[in-house]
Amino acid sequence: MSLYRRKDSPYWWVKLPPIRGESKPLQQSTGTADRREAQEVHDRLAHSRWEQARLGVRARHDWQEAAERWLLETKHKATHGDDISKLRWLHPYLGDKQLDEIDRTLIDRIKFDREKIATGGTTNRYLALIRAILRRACDEWEWTDRVPKVKMFKEAEGRVRSLTPQEFERLRLELPDHLADMAVFSVATGLRQANVKGLDWQYVDLERKHAWIPGAKHKNGRVHSVPLNEMALSALRKQIGKHPTRVFTFRGDLIIQVNTKAWAAALQRAGIEDFRWHDLRHTFATWHRQAGTPTHELQRLGGWKTGAMVERYAHVAPEALQGAANRLDAFGGYEKATPQRSTA
Repeated sequence: MSLYRRKDSPYWWVKLPPIRGESKPLQQSTGTADRREAQEVHDRLAHSRWEQARLGVRARHDWQEAAERWLLETKHKATHGDDISKLRWLHPYLGDKQLDEIDRTLIDRIKFDREKIATGGTTNRYLALIRAILRRACDEWEWTDRVPKVKMFKEAEGRVRSLTPQEFERLRLELPDHLADMAVFSVATGLRQANVKGLDWQYVDLERKHAWIPGAKHKNGRVHSVPLNEMALSALRKQIGKHPTRVFTFRGDLIIQVNTKAWAAALQRAGIEDFRWHDLRHTFATWHRQAGTPTHELQRLGGWKTGAMVERYAHVAPEALQGAANRLDAFGGYEKATPQRSTA
């Protein structure tokens, strides 16, 4: 049967026989649970393949095909779940479009509609996903001949907000125990929210004072080694025996969300404004800079791919470069204060 249902999918699926140059039949989701809409997708695909086989017309591919293939090929990305969410939002704009129908006008409409409900930076992430899928469809899959230009919003320099040790202690004391322990561990290690929430005991070695994040779960795609200082170990030891696999839990359940009402209330009681959970990572980097940790070490500790990301924190410890600046004093003979010229 060329149109059928599968137990593992809510959508109708198409199965069409192979055409010239293919060794296997075409099997793909129609992207809809509606029988009539699925039949339309089936008929459109069948007609396209007939034109390709009999008339030599190049096959057309639609956005839904491209999105599904993208998700299949990038399923090991740490941001796979984010891509699914973005594609779901984009579906009303692109779901029924052929790739050659996606032009600059349509992308600009998506851009300005999204910017009405989100920041320019967040909107850029959606535009970047569209561009990445279209580029792969053009350069690797050869499904389209062109990629329309995608003009991003100009973004301001990355936001850096951190707490002093005194401010963090006030916040820690106001947080519920499970969030306080996670916050302490976050500042001690610099790990991102998802990696702290999803940390499993199999990736923690308390005796060797070491933890690690598998490449499939880390943003830069590489295994990230995490040396555990006493601050981090103190938070981990409190979790022993609470759950067989997951490190941080709440009353035996996995923690799904940290930006909760309890988090917001604790910030208010501690008198801290304009502070998000991700700013704990900024706090980690700021404290390290102020303690004298050099760029190359901080880059490895925080798991940044490039040193450019770490340089955002250079301004918080300008004295770290004082020694370098002072080298010119010796070179130019200014080790001591230059005596003032006589005016006599």
